[in-house]
Parts: sequence; C-alpha cells; structure tokens
Amino acid sequence: MTLTAFAPRAFLRPALAAASLLLAATTHAAGWPEKPITLIVPSAAGGAADLTARTFAQFLGKQTGQTVIVEDRPGAGGIVGTNAAKNAAGDGYTFLLSTNSTHAANQFLYKRLPYDAQKDFVQIGMLGTFGTVGIVAPDSPYRTVPELVDYAKKHPGEVFFGYYSSSSQVPSELFKQRAGINIGAAGYKNITQIITDLRGKQIGFAFVDYLTAMGQIDGKGLAPLAVTAAQRHPAWPDVPTMSTYFPDFIVAGWLGISAPAGTPPDIVAKMNAATQAAVNDPATADKLRALGLTPEAMDTARFDTFVKEDTARWKEWIKISGIQPQ
Repeated sequence: MTLTAFAPRAFLRPALAAASLLLAATTHAAGWPEKPITLIVPSAAGGAADLTARTFAQFLGKQTGQTVIVEDRPGAGGIVGTNAAKNAAGDGYTFLLSTNSTHAANQFLYKRLPYDAQKDFVQIGMLGTFGTVGIVAPDSPYRTVPELVDYAKKHPGEVFFGYYSSSSQVPSELFKQRAGINIGAAGYKNITQIITDLRGKQIGFAFVDYLTAMGQIDGKGLAPLAVTAAQRHPAWPDVPTMSTYFPDFIVAGWLGISAPAGTPPDIVAKMNAATQAAVNDPATADKLRALGLTPEAMDTARFDTFVKEDTARWKEWIKISGIQPQ
C-alpha cells in the first residue's frame, strides 16, 4: 500500500495567505519609511504634547530622511485623536503620541470608549514622564500646602480648584481626600482660561503641567505650591513635592509613541529604536526637558508593561479621588 502525502486546497490557501502577508510585511519593513509618516497628537496645538511630538518628529525626520507630519486631533480628553489613530491602517505610517490619559486614565473616567488601549494599539516606546505643579495667585492668602489646608478648613466650600480634563482633575481630588477638606471643582474647556481665572482669583488653585506653569512662575504671574512628581523639579528646587505632606502622594504623567494594532513587528522595532535614540540624543533630550519632561527610554516590552502598570495606578487614584465616569 502506497501512502501519498497531499494538502487540500482549502488548507493550503490560509497558509499561503499568511506566508504572503508575512513576506509583504518583512519586505515593507526593510525599506521603511518610503513615504511621509503621520504622528497624531490627541490634543490642541501649542501644548506640551504637541510640542513634544514636534520635537520627536524633527529628530525622526532627520534620522529617516522622510517628512514627519504632526497632526493635532484634540477633543474629548484625547479620545478623538486616539480613535483616529486606532482607525488608521497598521502599515507603519501612522503613529499616536500616547499619554497617561489616552492609555491609562480614560478607561476609568469615561463609561464608554471607542477604543481599547491594549487591544487596539501596539505600545512602541516612551519619550518622557512629567508631574504637575500646584499654582496660586501671587497674593493668595495661602502660599504653601499647609496654609491652603488651614484656609480651606476655616472657609469650607469657599475654595475652588480648576481643571481642564478628567485626568487633570485627579491630583486636586486626591488632595481633597487626603487633606480632608471641603473644596469645590470648576471645569474649564482649556488651560488658558484657568490661568486667567487663577490670576484674577476667580478660583483658588490648580494643578497644571510643568510647561504651562513655567512661564507663569518664572514671570511671577503665579506662585507654585508643590509638585506631584516623586522628585522636585530642577527649575524650582525650593518647591516641595506633595509627598512631603502626604506620603505616597505621587501623580505622574507620561508621553510615548503607540501604533495601530497590526503594525509590522519590524517597523515597531525600528520605531522603538528611534524613540530610544531621540531620548539619548543630548540636544533632543534638552529640548524635552525644556518642555517639562524627564526623558526616559524604554524598549517595547518594558513600555508595554509600564502602560499596564500605569493603568492600575490610575484606576486606584481615580477610585480614591471619587471621580465618577462621564
């Protein structure tokens, strides 16, 4: 009896298709990039995220010889831009400037999201981390955290803080819970109006990103209370951390690069190498520091783990702060 090996066409087709896709991806990655790259920023132009993206885009353009287009897609706490990146082709020519809001906090701040931060994206690499700084008017009746706590306890319900996104509300709500004070919240559409109302003492304080605060603090338009990062900021060595007053009070954000699911692994590896090279480039790192970031490089596996760990952190912070999902 002779046994003849055979493979029915029904079984061959999927195998051949998979092999073709793998070959195409590998071939494509070998020449990547062969056309302009788009980097979507899920926030408005001129902010820390936008300027960070442009800094990285400039470095990436020089490294690859291709144009890198920064496309600002603000709206709904980063959801609009993130969803646009999710729906882009996973061909290695569209990336997202991902953040702690888009990939960690939003899933606990909103009842429904049109994307899944883990399933719909490949986490490529970190660019840097940042804290926020509490700021008040220069002639505020409180210029330190203990003074603010004391004032709020003597004037319950009279102190309001400003916030401009759901995640930016978290540090103030955590402060409220940890200090046991009765303070109110005032939501704003943009951070610019918060600065205006702080200077006019329409609100009492706010936690804002370092870049926004730098000009105001340096120009004496506003005064710093404390930073939410683990360490003091080099620009303000005399400004304490919130953990000085409340142990383990550390709320930090981050900016990184993610890509739509299905982006070829070889391109992911090349893009990760570019993020690490940018962070380790002295000139680029200095630009990132000027934007309020602490540059930090991670390989793809570490960044993916970091995002998952940060998701757990934001889940706990939001739970403690008592913020209800919108």
